Amino acid sequence: MPKQILVLGGGPAGGAVAIGLRRMGYPVTLVSEPRPFDAVEGISERVLAGLKGAGFYKALQTVAPASPRQVTWNGQTSAANTEHLIVRPVFDAALLQDLISHGIELVRGRIRRQLSADGRYVVEVETSDGTVECQGDFLVEARGRAAPASGIPRVQGSKTLSLLQYWQGPEGPARSAVQSFTEGWAWMAQRADGRRYLQLTLDAGSTELPAKQALGDWCRRHLERLEQAHPFIEGAEPVGDVHARISTPVLCERSAGDSWVRVGDAAMAVDPLSGNGIFQALSSALQAPAVVNTLLQSPERGELARHFHEQRIEGLFYRFARIGRDFYAQESQWPDQAFWRKRRSWPDNQPLHTDVIPQQVSIDRRPVVRDGIITEAEVVITPDQPLGIWHLNGIELAPLLRRVRAQPERSAGDVLNDALGDSRGTQLALWMSQQGWL
Repeated sequence: MPKQILVLGGGPAGGAVAIGLRRMGYPVTLVSEPRPFDAVEGISERVLAGLKGAGFYKALQTVAPASPRQVTWNGQTSAANTEHLIVRPVFDAALLQDLISHGIELVRGRIRRQLSADGRYVVEVETSDGTVECQGDFLVEARGRAAPASGIPRVQGSKTLSLLQYWQGPEGPARSAVQSFTEGWAWMAQRADGRRYLQLTLDAGSTELPAKQALGDWCRRHLERLEQAHPFIEGAEPVGDVHARISTPVLCERSAGDSWVRVGDAAMAVDPLSGNGIFQALSSALQAPAVVNTLLQSPERGELARHFHEQRIEGLFYRFARIGRDFYAQESQWPDQAFWRKRRSWPDNQPLHTDVIPQQVSIDRRPVVRDGIITEAEVVITPDQPLGIWHLNGIELAPLLRRVRAQPERSAGDVLNDALGDSRGTQLALWMSQQGWL
């Protein structure tokens, strides 16, 4: 009988793992607690593709068409980009319907107690109908930043605080904007129904905030000084309380065990500047079903599976952290302000991308996903791809690169055409050359 999977958290990461495991034939119970506050999020076209691949068809129907986004950074304004706005409560509700349609048992409520006994995980959930007990042989922790750390050591960036203020104005076209200012940066979004979301992101350690009852006026004064905020607040008024949340980048140094994994923000939470919250959540989750399947079906490969998962979580975290670092470094108007000084050099000085030369390209064995199991295969390793590249469009690359290197007197295109038995080798040789392998 297949092992019972227990997933805690019904966001994109937890949902993607649940669907992936259900497709593998595992019985899955997912516990989801409603989001405690209203929010809007901007996503890109590649996130839409990721959501579709994960099986979130009903959730996709809630995504608004692309709307314009203006960015004012380092004194320069650009309006070249667009993004799709999603209303998270509506999106999240549709996502849960997707889970039900995939055959996942859904329990809505707040987790009050969690324990493990006799090799099983048990959680007590307070639902609208009373307390329910959920059990599983394997635990997927996907409750975001709020997930208990459970004593796991963590890497953290500068402490960051985001203040979200709601405004209401007349109906109008959907749009969003970003603007930097002395103490941080602002993200603003407007729905077609006139609901506006204005968020200030600040350094938690150096920003002096007023008492809670005065926080709304404090936010309003800061927003009124921002040119990009004017279209969002003119003719509108704040409604409700300001919602404060910690948005510090955090990486759990352990994200997998013999009978558990962490995914999404529960494994690594990135700076909101990256604008890739859902994208990184999906990135950390889409290969997790293969990790879980390996831990359950091939425990002798457990160390390999855990290493695979943790390497990818860490790699994603530092990639997004360096993207944020480089964007922060572009803002030079307030170099001595604590917010900007702390963030333009974290997490390190390693470049996001490096020019690869053939002498830096090697072949070695690394963990990969094959038929839903983590196994080892030869991959091509470069400074930009330290975890290795296994195949391209289904073609394994390491054996082909070895053949090219073994015949230096011939053109790479001819060698690869012979190896593949058709003319695809010519295009593959061009791609390898563009990557710096040849």
